Amino acid sequence: MTDQFTYELRQTLLQVTDVSLTLGGVPVLRDLNFTVKNIYRPGMHQGQVVGLLGPSGMGKTCLFRVLAGMEAPDRGSVLLADDQPVHRGMVGMVAQDYPLFAHRTVLSNVVVAGCCAGLSTAESQEKAQGLLQRFGMESHQHKYPAQLSGGQRQRVAIAQQFMCSDHYLLMDEPFSGLDPIAIARVCDFIKEIAAQDELDTFIVITHDINAALEICDTICLLGRDRDEHDNIIPGARIQKTYNLMDCGIAWREHPTLLPECIEMQKEIRTVFPKL
Repeated sequence: MTDQFTYELRQTLLQVTDVSLTLGGVPVLRDLNFTVKNIYRPGMHQGQVVGLLGPSGMGKTCLFRVLAGMEAPDRGSVLLADDQPVHRGMVGMVAQDYPLFAHRTVLSNVVVAGCCAGLSTAESQEKAQGLLQRFGMESHQHKYPAQLSGGQRQRVAIAQQFMCSDHYLLMDEPFSGLDPIAIARVCDFIKEIAAQDELDTFIVITHDINAALEICDTICLLGRDRDEHDNIIPGARIQKTYNLMDCGIAWREHPTLLPECIEMQKEIRTVFPKL
């Protein structure tokens, strides 16, 4: 019998190489590198969930814009599958406040995103219906955003972004301001939809260590180097990568209760103030 946690890494889905960005004369990102590969698990669909974890003020939002193709780095490249340079609109983006058009229904919010992405009205209608069904929002399609819970608005915002990006989704601080119950629901939803398609690739930018350990298969720790006198060298880069699959943490039920996860959480919390 195949072990349900057996996996192999296949083709590259995202390659970030030597990305540097300076704003106002201050280096924000410096020589930043990481790779996301397709995770294959025999007999299962398994998307990728990568956490970019770092304290506030570490340039995570700037990195978000670079990965989305909204900001060109001064140096380096961001390539999607088949070595496609990323451009605006190729990667879906979900901001913290899940902005939706208040005067449009759920269905209309999703359809208009498809039309803006170049789909015909008929194509947008068909794709929107499929996404709302996939995300459990079909019965709410004629409601307005004000009639939805925060979690439901998040689902609609994600559906909007999948109208223009079939597999890539960036989430900026999706747990910010949520209570523990709401965070658990968001984590469950992300894990659920990431596992629906082999190529689904979620990049979650956050400073929430617990939530990142709950949902991710890989965590990249973002921080700044220090010189021999312990002075900070401006410009964040990847300081360490944690493979939660090999650690026996990824894909487990309630992984943050596992002893190995608790130890990793302690390690990350110890490192955090020094980033």
